[in-house]
Amino acid sequence: MPMKDTPQPVSAAGVLPMLILRVLQSGSLHGYAIAQRIHLLSSEVLAVEEGLLYPTLQKILRKGWVSAEWGTSETNRKVRFYRLTPAGRAQLKSDLSSYGRVTEAIQEILRTA
Repeated sequence: MPMKDTPQPVSAAGVLPMLILRVLQSGSLHGYAIAQRIHLLSSEVLAVEEGLLYPTLQKILRKGWVSAEWGTSETNRKVRFYRLTPAGRAQLKSDLSSYGRVTEAIQEILRTA
């Protein structure tokens, strides 16, 4: 059985907020669930470290892209649930457009350099 590669930390500027917004598009989640969902949806390639996740959540909360409310997790712990706001939906749309252009430019360089 082949060994899985070690998950890669998500670190590129702007990418983590975009991934968080995209994951929250399907419904509210608490921080740990957001990290797990990104990990699973990336086929376990990406890992979101707590030291980066929670400051990023606070940043996008301050910008109004998400709202948060306290609740109880599946394991009966008090957690904050984050929900995408209309401003967050608009930001995600903008981020996805920009990301697509940057990705195409990088692919072009890799093909022709």
